Amino acid sequence: MEIILMDKVSNLGNLGDVVNVKPGYARNYLIPQGMAKRASKANMAEFAEKKAELERIASEKLGVAQARAAKLEGFVLQLAQKAGVDGRLFGSVGNADIAEGLQAQGHEIVKAEVRLPEGPFKMIGEYPVTLALHTDVLVGIQVVVTPEQ
Repeated sequence: MEIILMDKVSNLGNLGDVVNVKPGYARNYLIPQGMAKRASKANMAEFAEKKAELERIASEKLGVAQARAAKLEGFVLQLAQKAGVDGRLFGSVGNADIAEGLQAQGHEIVKAEVRLPEGPFKMIGEYPVTLALHTDVLVGIQVVVTPEQ
């Protein structure tokens, strides 16, 4: 299915690109999220009219994400969890726990922005975590998991 991208989508394309994707991906994710429209003649003409406005909105989103990244750069998050004597956690620390910890510190983070490529943390220790605030803005923070006293 051919679609017009209304926003930059990682691993797919930039604003205004006409790409061919699987129909289910377009119907179930990209179109309902407002990231794309079908590549019909009417939608192509509508996009051509609104292109400047969409580019302005995209640059504003990028600016906001860069400002958030500047606040988070080098941030160290302390999380206390129940753990056994061998350092293994009772449970794990996942992206929801990290997002909640950052929100408690006053940062606007959504669970989906936390990237844990190796999965949740199951041991006490220090872990580097990447936050994807925008498709172009990635920021690294440090998460320190300590045993609960």
